[in-house]
Amino acid sequence: MVHRQQLLRHLDSVLDAARFKDYGPNGLQVEGREQVGHIVSAVTASQALIDAAIEARADAILVHHGLFWRGQDGRITGWMKQRLSRLLAHDINLYAYHLPLDAHAELGNNAQLGLQLGWVADARFGEQDLGFIGSIDTEFEVLRPHVEQRLGRSTTAVPGDGRPLRRAAWCTGGAQGFFEAAIAAGADVFLTGEISEPQAHYARETGVAFIAAGHHATERYGVQALAAQAAAALGLSHQFIDIDNPA
Repeated sequence: MVHRQQLLRHLDSVLDAARFKDYGPNGLQVEGREQVGHIVSAVTASQALIDAAIEARADAILVHHGLFWRGQDGRITGWMKQRLSRLLAHDINLYAYHLPLDAHAELGNNAQLGLQLGWVADARFGEQDLGFIGSIDTEFEVLRPHVEQRLGRSTTAVPGDGRPLRRAAWCTGGAQGFFEAAIAAGADVFLTGEISEPQAHYARETGVAFIAAGHHATERYGVQALAAQAAAALGLSHQFIDIDNPA
């Protein structure tokens, strides 16, 4: 067992959380009991996850997506009230790390997705150096089913101009806005979680392939790695709970 502040200091230090500009608070978002022995990790602090963590007798929840989203209403009503009431009633700490978890060179979402796909980054690109880029040697017709097999879900993709794929750029989650920066960085293919209307046109017009492999699916790995590292370092128990999300 460790004090909740000791766990917070560890997570903040590992991720260098203070250096990131983010739209919501990183760190301890909801204060629960003082002593933490069992951590549940997950992608998002949804009601289903909170209920599952209660069932698992968690002292703390560690997620990538916490209670706060860009531009949301700050009033404690509806779904926010329901989530908060369950956390407070069961005295569970909620820790959340957004951009710091995306960016970490070893434990982060991008690094861990690279491990899943067999990709190693040799450079960064995009805002706050969140995007990863590295060398590969494949073709689109081979890469797309490889991604689907590794992540266990179908993808939405635009194949580009059929060129050999020698440089892959990736950034997990809702990073479709990084596509132009990936093109400028020399990518032959860009992989992220989502696609919006403009990216299909950019792919067709530039010849750079685009693969949207799911926001949730691309961000399942970093939080597991971070929680496992913290649990090992501090002598805690840990389990990952995957609440399925088609997005």
